[in-house]
Amino acid sequence: ERESRVQSGENKMVTLNVDFMDAVFGTNKEFEVSRYEACETCTGSGVAPGSKPRTCATCGGKGQVVTVMRTPLGQLQQVQTCPDCEGAGKTFEKCSACAGQGRKRGSRRISLRIPPGIDSGQRLRVRGEGDAGIRGGSKGDLFVQINVQSHPEFRREGATIHSDAKISYLDAILGKQIKVKTVDGLVDMKVPKGTQPETTLVMRNRGIPILGGKDNRGDHHVHVKVVIPKEMSEDEQKLLEQIRVLQEESSTAKK
Repeated sequence: ERESRVQSGENKMVTLNVDFMDAVFGTNKEFEVSRYEACETCTGSGVAPGSKPRTCATCGGKGQVVTVMRTPLGQLQQVQTCPDCEGAGKTFEKCSACAGQGRKRGSRRISLRIPPGIDSGQRLRVRGEGDAGIRGGSKGDLFVQINVQSHPEFRREGATIHSDAKISYLDAILGKQIKVKTVDGLVDMKVPKGTQPETTLVMRNRGIPILGGKDNRGDHHVHVKVVIPKEMSEDEQKLLEQIRVLQEESSTAKK
């Protein structure tokens, strides 16, 4: 059997699902990767155990052969890579376990650190965790494409988190301190007097950590949803009608 030249292993690409909160603060993940592993029988050489490489009979160990062509201008010599040993100069008895490739199909459990602030579509590179090479060639790399799963309450836009907060029409008019759920837990937020529906209130540095930015974080945008009741008690309706009269009188007085 000819001794083919050593070839590097191929790179591998896998997709890894990451929980929303794990993507925010980072985590360690373990997962299984299917790939070529070095053959244990021949330790990756592709040579049958106990056998030794032999000098290629075709090229005499030079790895090249010379062919002579006759042309009208005379003889022309061409130097080519030996077709039997592919330039290695030696042949060998191939390993029966891996068919002389020096690698076999297998799998490996990978441990990977997910950095804080990672987002969908971004890739992490793990050097030397791709396919094993042919006949002792270097291993390829593993590329892990991240897919951040959605959250039931938070929406992400880069380093910014968006969420909704429902308040009553009275709280929108009078203002109120409310509790807002963030990735850091419940946080107090002031709703100012006269807040209009669909107003966006910003909580600084409560968003996603900026990847590679040390302690820098994005913001959390809270979109205010003012809830207007469809029904109310008789007393509530009377009070609101009195307020409407007062507003009309106030508007008339200003004119």
